[in-house]
Amino acid sequence: MTTFVPVHDRDEQTLLRELTHRIRNELVSSVNIVSAAAVRTENPEVKVALSNVVELLEQHADVHRLLTIPDRGGLVDAAEYIRKLGFAMSRSSLEPVGIRLALVADTLPLESERCWRLALAVHEIVTNAARHACFDGRDGAIKIKLSLAGGVVNCIVADNGSLPARLKPARGLQMVSDLTKSLGGRIEYGFGAQFSSFLLVFPLTERERQANRVVASRRARGARQRKAMPPLSRSQAASAHSDRAGGGHENPAASELATEPAADAPVRREMENG
Repeated sequence: MTTFVPVHDRDEQTLLRELTHRIRNELVSSVNIVSAAAVRTENPEVKVALSNVVELLEQHADVHRLLTIPDRGGLVDAAEYIRKLGFAMSRSSLEPVGIRLALVADTLPLESERCWRLALAVHEIVTNAARHACFDGRDGAIKIKLSLAGGVVNCIVADNGSLPARLKPARGLQMVSDLTKSLGGRIEYGFGAQFSSFLLVFPLTERERQANRVVASRRARGARQRKAMPPLSRSQAASAHSDRAGGGHENPAASELATEPAADAPVRREMENG
């Protein structure tokens, strides 16, 4: 079935893609200029400093690429999308200031543009937390929890910092509210002495419901198969544990937090103009 997009929406998408393409070209140009300067200099310290700048620009370019408006109208796994975005954000802006990011999510198929809008909202909340949260000497931690309850998506973004001033009406929070409303949902938030928590809630479309029913069916079938498998012997269990212990480096965007923020803290106050 052919989907017709209103002319004004097509015009807005064209302008957005043009702006995105221009920003991408500027980032590539900046990387090339700094790289050339690093090659020309004979000062080892300057060469290292410029190389670090190149790496940082490339990391920010990765974030920008992930937030580009999708070209196709298919389904996207929101959990994997947010996981990639979280990893890119960790490298570019969170790890350098000592903030650890974690994601808890199962496979969640969403329409590509709706997944993109969710990612934009999550990026804005995480960025605000990194910039404005007051951690009072604690190790900074941000947790994203993406879940499905019935036909409703719940996305919680929580941190273990505090700064009530962040709750004043601001352009960034208004954009998050507008993005959530465009998904047919709402945003709520709560805060305390050592946490801030944002909850995005929105319903699935019928297409997404069907896709998630398939995922749930496969997950249930896999659980039944695992339950039917014979238990491991003591030697097999020890071998499996040894294999897991010998794994590689932890992915900061996909692992559990050592000290988790209150991801399930009450979020009762609706946003201004919500």
